[in-house]
Amino acid sequence: MYEGPIQDLIDELSRLPGIGPRGAQRIAFHLLDAPEEEVFQLADVLRRVKEAARFCEVCFNVSQETRCRVCRDPRRDRSLLCVVEESKDVVAIERTGEFRGTYHVLGGSISPIDGRGPGDLHTRELFQRLADGTVTEVILATDPDTEGEATASYLGRMLRDFGVRVTRPASGLPVGGDIEYADQITLGRAFEGRRSMFGDEPEPAPQPTPEEPARDETKGDDRERNTAYQSLVGTPAR
Repeated sequence: MYEGPIQDLIDELSRLPGIGPRGAQRIAFHLLDAPEEEVFQLADVLRRVKEAARFCEVCFNVSQETRCRVCRDPRRDRSLLCVVEESKDVVAIERTGEFRGTYHVLGGSISPIDGRGPGDLHTRELFQRLADGTVTEVILATDPDTEGEATASYLGRMLRDFGVRVTRPASGLPVGGDIEYADQITLGRAFEGRRSMFGDEPEPAPQPTPEEPARDETKGDDRERNTAYQSLVGTPAR
């Protein structure tokens, strides 16, 4: 235990996610050794974040204005809506440059262990956004873990009555990974979500049903004549 404000700083830093006591101690002594102006600048940034940062009134993404940058962009496809758990997921998807729709940030996932249910998320606002019929496809991009799957399953059931297409991002083998190191769930989903290497391919033509061979009426007549001849002479016909 350290004395005074040093221990107070370590205790406060330890409350941050992903930082344990040792990490908090290293950060505290780094700040202690850093130039005074850098520490004051950090403190000023923390203060301004709490004062200026807010959540978008439409999608609940982090924003400096009433509406976030994505919701203000007129070039976005309003028919595509990607549902994510946190604002950091928006940043990750935007980094790919592949998605040009809009987002809806739930603010977490369903977790009974943590006492967090659907009512604690921005689910009601999501359903309200679908009421006008602008959105035609909802992408449930929640995390592929227990809580994320439960959240996606719940939303999938609730969205059936809205007449929209509900999809889930494909999951499978990472680029550059080795199959032998993939877990069973990841490898199984990779095979379930497999796609053609050559784009759309025609469906294979149905195989013809094998037909029964035609009955040889001549052989049937021969057998009947042999049976009749044997009943008369008692010896088989050659």
